[in-house]
Amino acid sequence: MNEDLTILAIETSCDETAAAVLKGSNTILSNVISSQVKYHEKFRGVVPEIASRKHVELIGPVIKEALSEAGLILSDIDAIAVVNGPGLVGALLIGLGVAKGLAYAAKKPLICVNHIEAHILANFLENEDLKPPLVALVVSGGHTALVYMKDFGEYEIMGETLDDAAGEAFDKVAKFLGLGYPGGPIIDRLAKEGDPAAIDFPRAMMRAKNYDFSLSGLKTAVINYVRAERAKGNEINVNDLAASFQAAVIDVQVAKAIRAAKEKGASRLVLAGGVSANRSLRIRMKEEAEGEGIRVYNSSLILCTDNAAMVAKAAYEMIKKDPSLIEIDAARNMDANAYPVLSLGNI
Repeated sequence: MNEDLTILAIETSCDETAAAVLKGSNTILSNVISSQVKYHEKFRGVVPEIASRKHVELIGPVIKEALSEAGLILSDIDAIAVVNGPGLVGALLIGLGVAKGLAYAAKKPLICVNHIEAHILANFLENEDLKPPLVALVVSGGHTALVYMKDFGEYEIMGETLDDAAGEAFDKVAKFLGLGYPGGPIIDRLAKEGDPAAIDFPRAMMRAKNYDFSLSGLKTAVINYVRAERAKGNEINVNDLAASFQAAVIDVQVAKAIRAAKEKGASRLVLAGGVSANRSLRIRMKEEAEGEGIRVYNSSLILCTDNAAMVAKAAYEMIKKDPSLIEIDAARNMDANAYPVLSLGNI
């Protein structure tokens, strides 16, 4: 395998249109992200139809910019990578369709990547000493899961959310309180000025022997608390509420992640996904895990949210594990069923 392999990657799983060029294992030549937040914020959440339409508008210019920043043209690329799940089906199909077309036209191999795996591997782009085995806490707008990574390409889902994802819970609470969108950064900012012990919200499934999560009950508890206080004519201390809600989410995530790492005998734990940018989560996980002899890794903020550099990294490791992937002509597998959308369970 050519260690300096150059990969063009595309990411359209939700509401970021992204493209990146990666050279070798971790040299990011470009990482272009076009956020759609301004189109979705008035709805306080992602509208799938709008997301798909914006991907159609933006994906061409974003890919062009990624190649330009890298100082390359399409013929210089060795392989094209794209996320094919999990995510919003309509959004995924835009990226997959464009990637197929580019691969076919340029006669380049097409590598399809699992979105969750890509989030985990984002940590390897900046932490050269990081290596498996490890446990990953994946927390984002659409996913909350604990994943044991035995090696590249070898994963075990230890637990996942039974209802709301972490980012989804933050967004819903922020929407109810009229704080804006996306909710995670807003609540994290307000929590800095609040008392996390002010309100005793439930820690769902904290003592359960499994590694699953549940956040819908906590969301309901916040809503019921606010309604009860307003009915009494009491003013809501939004900072205390944000801090208490956030602490209830983080307490369970930290406890279960550390327990999972200890069960697997893993001395490394990574945070992945958009919610891993949360300041309080990073601090708490580092303090408590390292007290147990477990080293915590995380990415810079730009690599926490959806981006294409992480997709390219995942593709690179797939090719490294199976060099024959780079020899597959895209034209051999261009039918609609060649690259089925992956679910979290298929990771």
